[in-house]
Amino acid sequence: MSEIDPAPTIVDTASDEIPIPIDTAASPTSKPEYISETLYIQNLNEKIRIDVLKASLRGLFKSYGEVLDVVAHNNLRMRGQAFVSFASADIAQKALKEVKGFPLYSKPMQISFAKTRSDAVVKRLDAEHYEEHKQRRQQHKKTTRYTNPLKQKFRAKRLATETDGPAIAAPRRPAVQMPDEYLPPNKILFLQNLPESVSKDQLMALFSQYPNLHEVRLIANKKDIAFVEYMDEGSATVAKDALHNYKLDGENKIKITFARK
Repeated sequence: MSEIDPAPTIVDTASDEIPIPIDTAASPTSKPEYISETLYIQNLNEKIRIDVLKASLRGLFKSYGEVLDVVAHNNLRMRGQAFVSFASADIAQKALKEVKGFPLYSKPMQISFAKTRSDAVVKRLDAEHYEEHKQRRQQHKKTTRYTNPLKQKFRAKRLATETDGPAIAAPRRPAVQMPDEYLPPNKILFLQNLPESVSKDQLMALFSQYPNLHEVRLIANKKDIAFVEYMDEGSATVAKDALHNYKLDGENKIKITFARK
């Protein structure tokens, strides 16, 4: 593989399988944009659990072709970022063109090509050189261990703490809970603002209009809420979109959101 000019800033993470994002600030006179099988995605919603985020990215991109790997972490340096690797650069190029700016969990994704091949791509497309690729990547990680700007910042902060003693901790801000409306998809729906006279049979009749209904659960001492479970997230989503704000008693709108996991 030919040598590629290094980007000004390298994203270093705890994972050994993360490629390097390409520099997107190239001048008009520079050489043509480097195309790779891996997309570098930024501006992702940091409040979404990593396993949910990875599953959502895989589900979003698999319609363009085979997805080999999705890499995302919740450590400080990788928050709001991910890498998605495809079986070919053509698939990645088409996905970038059509998905760039898509508002995943209410935040428009910023997408560019990663500058280097991921481990998953090399294993699939150039297996005989995989060990060489891995050694080169590990050597690169060692040589940039103390030159990465973010690492330098953390190191300076640690040294200052060791020299001056630990700083007085600032009061912790209370954790902000994600609003119900922005919770990730779930096969269980949470119903609020129900009429107190509502029965389980009424809810069964209403929600069984949509396929794959599994169970309706009322709360004994809280008659204005209930849970409705479907066999899968897709079926729950269809029912939620169709019945949210439905006037069950002809007056009050029921509120339907995904249940918290």
